[in-house]
Amino acid sequence: MAFSIRLSEEEKQLANSYAKMHAVSLGEAFKKALFEKIEDEYDLVAADEAYDEYIKSGKKSTPIDQLWKACDI
Repeated sequence: MAFSIRLSEEEKQLANSYAKMHAVSLGEAFKKALFEKIEDEYDLVAADEAYDEYIKSGKKSTPIDQLWKACDI
């Protein structure tokens, strides 16, 4: 699939600079940035869901100093 986007001259320079810095084509730079953003948002949703599940379970966490004490650290 191909697509096009309009960039200001400043945005174009920044995007080209980023691609050059990472030694990739401009298309690869956009593709990488897009999928990293998608992955980050997916991870945030998964973390929120896991935290909600933890809260609903009624489990309690242990303060780290108690864990260290229990492990003789």
